[in-house]
Amino acid sequence: MSRFLFALIRSTRAAGLCLFLAWPGMAQADRTLLVLGDSISAAYGMSLEQGWVSLLAERLRSSHPDYTVVNASISGETTGGGLRRLPGLLEQYNPEVLLLELGGNDGLRGHPPMKIRSNLQRMTELAQGAGARVLLLPMEIPPNYGARYTDAFRDSFRIVAGRTGAQLGPFILDGIATDASLMQDDGIHPTAAAQQRLLDNIIDSLLEIL
Repeated sequence: MSRFLFALIRSTRAAGLCLFLAWPGMAQADRTLLVLGDSISAAYGMSLEQGWVSLLAERLRSSHPDYTVVNASISGETTGGGLRRLPGLLEQYNPEVLLLELGGNDGLRGHPPMKIRSNLQRMTELAQGAGARVLLLPMEIPPNYGARYTDAFRDSFRIVAGRTGAQLGPFILDGIATDASLMQDDGIHPTAAAQQRLLDNIIDSLLEIL
């Protein structure tokens, strides 16, 4: 896309690729928005430029030109993996805002809710300790996991936000996960056509924390 300069940055302190988004001719940004997520934020099944994080970077170009967007999301990432990578990412990018979109893969794998909460809380506290504000995006899992597990999983995000003071955002797949026309054939990942809807779902919460 001609409006973007995309540079893929491989961190020497963390596994995986980080997408650094900037624009030709723009002033040097002095603030960083770090997105740490899984395949929902890593543009699974499409080019990175089509993903909602890239659309966010374009949106912030005019409204918040002092921000650089760094996408450290990896398909298949769990809260445990995010926790292992986060200290290096905080040291490297010193973000002012951390958008945390993790937990879906933990739930699909049946990880204990208490462990998910512990990982999310620790990541939030690490970011806050480094001076970052945290936007925590809740996730949902299919009801076939049983009401007890599904409810405990859903409650994890609210509990962590309450314990840490992080801002709890909306469900990013609201109105999308239940619409087959907006989901890829696997029924798990949204299509390229759905990416703007993903951004629309969370943009108000994100602009508030910025």
